[in-house]
Amino acid sequence: MAEPLDVHPHAEDLLEQHLSKVQLLLSRHRRIEDLVHRQDMPHHDLVEDLVHRQNLTELQRLLEGLAVADIARILGALPEEDRVVTWQQVSEERCEPILEILPDDLREELVGARSYASVRSMLNAFELKNGRLSQVQVDSRADLANIKPIWVDLVAPSPFVRAWVGKYFDLELPDPADLTDLEASARFYVDDNGEVHLHSDFLLDTDKASRNVAVAFILHQDILFSVRQEELPVFRLQRLRARTQPGYVSDGMDVLLDLYAADAEYSADALEDVYAGLEKVGKRVLGHEVTDAEAAKTLAAIAAEEDLNGRIRRNVLDTRRALSFLLRSRFLSPKQQEDARQILRDIESLDGHTSFLFGKINFLMDATVGFININQNKIVKIFSVVSVGLLPPTPNTRPTRSRTSMPVWRRSASGCSATR
Repeated sequence: MAEPLDVHPHAEDLLEQHLSKVQLLLSRHRRIEDLVHRQDMPHHDLVEDLVHRQNLTELQRLLEGLAVADIARILGALPEEDRVVTWQQVSEERCEPILEILPDDLREELVGARSYASVRSMLNAFELKNGRLSQVQVDSRADLANIKPIWVDLVAPSPFVRAWVGKYFDLELPDPADLTDLEASARFYVDDNGEVHLHSDFLLDTDKASRNVAVAFILHQDILFSVRQEELPVFRLQRLRARTQPGYVSDGMDVLLDLYAADAEYSADALEDVYAGLEKVGKRVLGHEVTDAEAAKTLAAIAAEEDLNGRIRRNVLDTRRALSFLLRSRFLSPKQQEDARQILRDIESLDGHTSFLFGKINFLMDATVGFININQNKIVKIFSVVSVGLLPPTPNTRPTRSRTSMPVWRRSASGCSATR
């Protein structure tokens, strides 16, 4: 039994009460379960399942109300069989904090005893079978001892999963949440143990938004380790191809190069979508007169395509840097070098296409803004005409002379003279 965890003296009595209640529930569960097994009744499996749920639901509620440290101490005090049953009733989100508190031997026992779905979603291992990439289900560290993987893929792994996978393979796996904080100089390097580290961006284009997802690659003892925060279409495509095509990959480096190749293809497909979107915008802008409301929607659509085009350009630039690093470091076989150069040639063509799309985006943006200016000028002209027409009439302000001020000409003997 593991050594008890430190608990404050005033909480000792309360903890003992919780432990006694857990033991009582487990004892009741075993008695009723044995009774059901001895009975010969119709729908035996259904009855057993209902009884099983009724007895364990109360245990789940009890554990939900306890602190993490209390659950860890209770697990350490229970016998092995009861410990496993109790551990299976702990909610998924509380497993990791509890495991971090427990001693090493007890932690490994519980991880091995519990095959919970979160580990399956976090960890994917692949090995070669008959020249094809085959996925192997891994629920615990013990499952890794029975396989010889060439690719270990972790998706949003918890710190505990990263720790026991890294401990088994004798390497340190990075936290995917910290990958975006790395400086450019630390993204591609070889450490003292000969491990190759690459941190690359992969494009994720969805209906709602597009973004670049950072992925960490580690080549260690001919095994490729990939760590990322979320699932990516490129990785699904790679798994599909490697499973269906024999001889598609032969080692971890092949998997890495094919992931970069698939990323370039995915970027090319995304560029085609950008071009198709800009064609629709162009027909809307150049086909007829555009109102202000339509112009606002058009500008939003152009901005979205420009953002995606920029992310694609950033993505292929990052892939080019990674491939250039691998070529300079001489890690590739002659065939792999040719594959890497072919990917670089594909990326060169994508660069030219992104530049063309940026020019098209600028043209459509200027055209749309021009329509907005024309509409504004029309409105200003209308207001100018209306304002002039509504001005009040003004009197004639030309100066006139009064009759008294006009000179009067009179004839006199000496001639004409003017008098007032």
